[in-house]
Amino acid sequence: MSEDTRRLEATQAALAAEHAAVYGYGVVGGRIGEERGAEAREAHTAHRARRDQLHRAVRDLGGEPVAAAAGYALPFEVTDSAGAVELAVELETRLAGCYADLVLATSGEARGAAAAALRETAVRAARWRGHGEPFPGLAEYADERR
Repeated sequence: MSEDTRRLEATQAALAAEHAAVYGYGVVGGRIGEERGAEAREAHTAHRARRDQLHRAVRDLGGEPVAAAAGYALPFEVTDSAGAVELAVELETRLAGCYADLVLATSGEARGAAAAALRETAVRAARWRGHGEPFPGLAEYADERR
C-alpha cells in the first residue's frame, strides 16, 4: 500500500470517527445533566470543527469524504448522566486510536495536526474519566482500569 493511500485511509477513518463522535455527543448532551453540560457542548463543538477539518483534508488528498451515517449504534444504552459520561469516555478513546493511526500515517503539518487532535482527545477522556491513561490511542498499552 502506498504512503498516499495509507494517509487517505487514515484520514477517512478519523473523519468517520468524528462523524460518530458528533452524533454521540448529541446523546451525551441530552443525558449529561447541568453540572457537565457546558463540557459536553464544548466537546461537541470541538468535534464538529475537527470533522470539518478532516473533510477538507480528505478532499485535499484527492478523496471523496466519507459521509456521516443517518444514525449510529451506541456501544451501550445511555439512560442517565453516568452513562453519558461513560459514552463520552468511549467516544474520546476511540478517537484517540484513530488519531494515533493518523499520526503514524502522516508527516509534517498533517502529523502535527493529528498529534494535536490525539492530545485533545486524551485530555477530554481524562477529564471525563477523572484520571489519565497511559499511551492514549494505543489500545495494546491501555490501562485495565476502564
